[in-house]
Amino acid sequence: MSFQQGLSGLNAASKNLEVIGNNVANSNTFGAKSSRAEFADVYANALNGAGTNQIGIGVTLQTVAQQFTQGPITVTDNPMDLAINGAGFFQVSDGKSPTMYSRNGQFKVDKDGFVVNNNQLKLLGYPADATGVIQPGLALPLQLPTAGIGPRATDSITMEMNLDTRAKVTLPSGSPQVDFANPSTYNNATSQTVYDAKGQNVALTYYFQKALVGNPSALPPTLDTWNVYVTANGTPLQGTVAAPLPVGTLAFPSNGTAPDPSSTLPATIDIPTSFNSAGAATLAIPGVKLNLAKTTQYGASFGVTNITQTGWAPGQLASLNIENNGVVLARYSNGQSKPAGQIEIANFRNPQGLQPLGGNTWSLTFSSGDPIVGTPGDGSLGVMQSGALEESNVDLTAELVNMVTAQRVYQANAQTIKTQDQVLQTLVNLR
Repeated sequence: MSFQQGLSGLNAASKNLEVIGNNVANSNTFGAKSSRAEFADVYANALNGAGTNQIGIGVTLQTVAQQFTQGPITVTDNPMDLAINGAGFFQVSDGKSPTMYSRNGQFKVDKDGFVVNNNQLKLLGYPADATGVIQPGLALPLQLPTAGIGPRATDSITMEMNLDTRAKVTLPSGSPQVDFANPSTYNNATSQTVYDAKGQNVALTYYFQKALVGNPSALPPTLDTWNVYVTANGTPLQGTVAAPLPVGTLAFPSNGTAPDPSSTLPATIDIPTSFNSAGAATLAIPGVKLNLAKTTQYGASFGVTNITQTGWAPGQLASLNIENNGVVLARYSNGQSKPAGQIEIANFRNPQGLQPLGGNTWSLTFSSGDPIVGTPGDGSLGVMQSGALEESNVDLTAELVNMVTAQRVYQANAQTIKTQDQVLQTLVNLR
């Protein structure tokens, strides 16, 4: 008589309880994946390789299969918490061992600026150069910047506005052509801030003076003409303080749409040295493109609808944000931003073939195949979500039900051993 079937059943039920217990223990572990015990029946081979009335000799644990289904995503207040919504794994490394893979996105910044997890494994990705251009290729440990961003001198100005065609001519008959202290010598004014090579702010003020009302019937026909004056911290760009001169003119056809080709603007202007409001001497800014091509002259009040320039002051690092495509975006106190790197993630044809290492990490094996790497959102790879974490995919309710089932299976197998013992005892007692 054999106790083998009941003994193997006890062992299988015990292993099943161990798997269930591990799932329950990790039900609150971020990035953890549940496992499932999978069993197979066992038969002894007959001598002739055949048999119609074979009785099995028990059960064996065939494998513990990991279940890489998506876990729920919970939002946190930490921007360094990351979750992958979809397929893929974070790649982490200690710099010595082969690359490891994880779904746990609880990352932090160490004293050297590297992005690390709780085991001090560094997150891998693509670095960015000094201008913020991502350098794809071999994934390296991501190191976040600590320095600020340097200034940039203004080299282009674009303005979009409307000049009122109903305005009267304000060009004085004598000299000087304009007096900035006398609003009757010009029609409208607006201002903006530009920056020199040191990032010092320069206040530009634009004055628009209607110089001529056009007469389409004249020979040759004349157009509505406006003089445009510009000062830098109160210093005229053309002429002198006593006798300013325009930097250019705008002439409009009768329908007032875009400036006529006879206009001398757009143009390139040179901003001279001056003193700003703090009393500091600003540098000259040569060769600035002044684009007023989107100016109109309609029967409506003067209004500037858009004004932009390409310079900025120096700024300090203010915050870091991680986009859905894994780009780490550095934001600075001057309003500028630039990429500081991009996270690379990996996926496998057979994730169940990965070898668990503990610490929320796995390593590749022959069964898993080589990693398929890319940036979040590429192909079949999932997208990145910053300020969020993926919870364990363990269904606690199902695990508790499975635990009860495993307990009953264990009791039933123990009962078969007890029955075998009673039958054997009866046989021994025969006289």
